[in-house]
Amino acid sequence: MKILFLLFPLILLLVQGAAGNAVVCRRLRGFCSRRSCPYGTRFIGRCAGGYVCCRR
Repeated sequence: MKILFLLFPLILLLVQGAAGNAVVCRRLRGFCSRRSCPYGTRFIGRCAGGYVCCRR
């Protein structure tokens, strides 16, 4: 039962990291856009705060 207290914070960290951020987007050679990707670009992921990650 004590192991659950150790695993719970680890699971929360993994879920939070899966949400995505601007650093990961830039590493994928993309950029963050407000609502949707502009014409001529494609969706490759999510940035924080409702932004989407796009790439040409």
